[in-house]
Amino acid sequence: MDAIHQVKLDKTAFSVASLTDESDEKQYWLTKSPYERLRALELMRQIIYGYDPSTERLQRFFEVAQREPS
Repeated sequence: MDAIHQVKLDKTAFSVASLTDESDEKQYWLTKSPYERLRALELMRQIIYGYDPSTERLQRFFEVAQREPS
């Protein structure tokens, strides 16, 4: 499931603020459930790092360790 392609951008929401204005982001995220916050975090991580969970796998490696004779 590709979360990036499932999200729709609300192009009608737009606001302009000064950097010195107090942000209301904390209040916004406190109204969301922990599940919604984690989903948003995962989406941002996928956008930033270009991660596609359907194609990415853990790197596997095989190493032969020689034991010393007892």
